[in-house]
Amino acid sequence: MPEDGEGSLVRLQKVLAAAGIGSRRACEALIDQGRVEVDGRRVSEQGMRVDPRTAVIRVDGERVPTAPGIAVYAFNKPRGVITSMADDQDRPCVGDWVQGRTERLFHVGRLDADTEGLLFLTNDGELANRLGHPSFEVDKTYVATVRGQVHTTALRELHSGVELDDGLARCDSARILQKLPDRTLVELVIHEGRNRIVRRMMDAVGHPVTDLVRTRIGPVHLGQQRPGVLREITGPELRSLYTAVGL
Repeated sequence: MPEDGEGSLVRLQKVLAAAGIGSRRACEALIDQGRVEVDGRRVSEQGMRVDPRTAVIRVDGERVPTAPGIAVYAFNKPRGVITSMADDQDRPCVGDWVQGRTERLFHVGRLDADTEGLLFLTNDGELANRLGHPSFEVDKTYVATVRGQVHTTALRELHSGVELDDGLARCDSARILQKLPDRTLVELVIHEGRNRIVRRMMDAVGHPVTDLVRTRIGPVHLGQQRPGVLREITGPELRSLYTAVGL
């Protein structure tokens, strides 16, 4: 977005408006109020120009993604779909839902074929790296249908930690959503990303998983989004996702 002979530099209020913060006039007011930071420095006067491809811009401390061409999608992966952008065995895979798109998207993390739920697709490598790296501790919420009646002793064990073949695993929280005669719905919040971690943890406490859905990653929720639906993450939801990983 070159402007006024300044190469790639663009007026700050125009960059903010293009990112969906508000009209240019509203963005000018935010600058006047000292609510905007660029590369860690608070801006309170008009006239600043920035490179939207590289500038780190925040409003009220929340990151505003401004690089052109960045795309982030939330996908509710159906059961039976492979977490891959292509499959040499011609099985249904995540890539089937983004064929023909102009962006070169890739999935962030994995869900096994038997698990339904939230998966991110993006072309932002740094966002993907941070979402997947355990040091950023982005929590994930799962709803598991398990065999048998789960009691509070099992919930305490999940919270304190269970020993798996690749080390101790614990959840941030676990609660019972519904009890039925032969099964229980349990909500677990974890920030680990080990393979089949929820299934293995529930096996360890004697309640094998029969159905599993990931409902949330960080600030992004599935809500009423149905399996197989792909939606673009924009606006405040996108800004909160970037902020959650320290971008």
